[in-house]
Amino acid sequence: MIEVTKIFDFPYYQLETYKLDKAFSTKINGKWQATSTEEFLDKANAISRGLIRLGVQPNDKIAVISSTNRTEWNILDIGVLQTGAQNVPIYPTISAEDYEYILNHSESIYCFISDEEVLEKVNKIKDKTKLKGVYSFNDIVGEKNWTEVLELGKDTSNQNEVEARKDAVNPNDLATLIYTSGTTGIPKGVMLSHTNLVSNVVDSVSRVPMDLGKSKALSFLPVCHVFERMILYLYQYCGIEVYFAESIETIGDNIKEIHPDVITAVPRLYEKMYDKIIAKGAEQKGIKKMLFFWAVDLGLKYEPYGKNGWWYEFKLKIANKIIFNKWREALGGNIKTMVSGSAALQKRLTRVFSAAKMMVLEGYGLTETSPVVAVNCPYNGGIKIGTVGRIIDNVDVKIADDGEILVKGPNVMLGYYKDPEKTKEVMSGDYFHTGDIGEVDDDNFLTITDRKKEMFKTSGGKYVSPALLENQFKQSRFIEQIMIIGEGEKMPAALIQPNYEFVEEWGHRHDIVFQSREEMVSHPKFLERIQEEIDGANTHFGKWEQIKKFEITPDIWSIDAGHLTPTMKMKRKVITEKYKDLIEKIYRS
Repeated sequence: MIEVTKIFDFPYYQLETYKLDKAFSTKINGKWQATSTEEFLDKANAISRGLIRLGVQPNDKIAVISSTNRTEWNILDIGVLQTGAQNVPIYPTISAEDYEYILNHSESIYCFISDEEVLEKVNKIKDKTKLKGVYSFNDIVGEKNWTEVLELGKDTSNQNEVEARKDAVNPNDLATLIYTSGTTGIPKGVMLSHTNLVSNVVDSVSRVPMDLGKSKALSFLPVCHVFERMILYLYQYCGIEVYFAESIETIGDNIKEIHPDVITAVPRLYEKMYDKIIAKGAEQKGIKKMLFFWAVDLGLKYEPYGKNGWWYEFKLKIANKIIFNKWREALGGNIKTMVSGSAALQKRLTRVFSAAKMMVLEGYGLTETSPVVAVNCPYNGGIKIGTVGRIIDNVDVKIADDGEILVKGPNVMLGYYKDPEKTKEVMSGDYFHTGDIGEVDDDNFLTITDRKKEMFKTSGGKYVSPALLENQFKQSRFIEQIMIIGEGEKMPAALIQPNYEFVEEWGHRHDIVFQSREEMVSHPKFLERIQEEIDGANTHFGKWEQIKKFEITPDIWSIDAGHLTPTMKMKRKVITEKYKDLIEKIYRS
């Protein structure tokens, strides 16, 4: 039996243990094209041989920028790592200037890209980097294609050198540089070793309820993010068939085609799924509408392990038979597990989807921890709503005197690339300072309460935890994004980006027609309705925390416009600067 100690051992383990006919599937020209475990490894070895013939040496850096998840990305990843070189994934949505910074900082010598849009940005800055060549996954006229490297590796005469390179890799060697998208400042290159990622996979497997060698998964979170990347290694290790969604827009269609058993997503996606389901329910009439919202209300009271008693469970059984079964059908019919990470998940989403027999398992981690620190799981009473689950095996968490979560374990990064000073700032011995505030209960469940750097003090000397407030306010269907402000001011306030799609539908139901967003955000009836939402949420907080004033932003907060990081976290400094006039209006008018 192969012992997995290095990342490139995963597909060999899969070949020996499961030998899947459909290890990875990507949709090309409207048809799903499957790659078997055997073919996957043949191509990975061809890439390794081709890269060696291109002169790639151990510890060289190979960048990869892809707009979508795809089989080629994963083949390339293994092919690069087998040569002793390192993979440098880059978010496709960042600016050309950020491409330039990361390519130069990492000293990448080759870059693999997905399509013309990415190529255009790379070409703008290529001459200012050390790149020797750029290869495309898609066919682009006049450009080098990744198949050229495969062709270069067709001749197997240097496979012995590939094997020697693999043997020379130490599990504690650097495997990848992952540049954090960062809510502030220049991206930092997180150095993760083979051990970091392998240990995190092995220590997380027992937490994810999957039928080993038989389940299907749909992948759509950016694979350049450590959460999805680690999950893809976990799928390989567990013999799970992986299907790559064509795009975020096609997820609904892809789910219905594939019927996956498991998906991983960020809270924003679960929020959108829930909102769409509720919007459809609101369109129903009479008894159908009444039953729909009876089931939703029941779901919102859900507690795991039958804690609500037999009468609740009896009603839930009926709700599942007449209402929630349609939810499951809309999501492919087979989904049993939905994993959530990257940001705080609203408790109502955990409750209602879990009530509908689509268990949402919230976890917690950071790029620097490879990423999983804790995750909920259905075994051994392992689900506690409102927490991010029990801490995984072999990882040690302690809470500092100021409430900060400190993490030690084989999953903690090697450090920040070329930045020993920043590395020192976040390490106390073997413990990594996460920057998050939290607590661990007697049953080893971890709860996140805030970001240390985001907490602020009002002029009255009271501390405010913005994340705590924001998560409560975002339970409103009227509010898509909200940022709590007020550092050094007499009171906290809020900048709000409404859910414009829902507000238009609400207006239609109340015979209000908005001619433009500008008209919407100043409409008295709409502002009254938002005030109601604010007042309702304020009841959960102390007087010093309550939101007395708010302003509505007339545009959508997005990655492209700079409001959000590629993992959908708010860039607070950017938002503050963009809306300084609105902030001035709140506090100075």
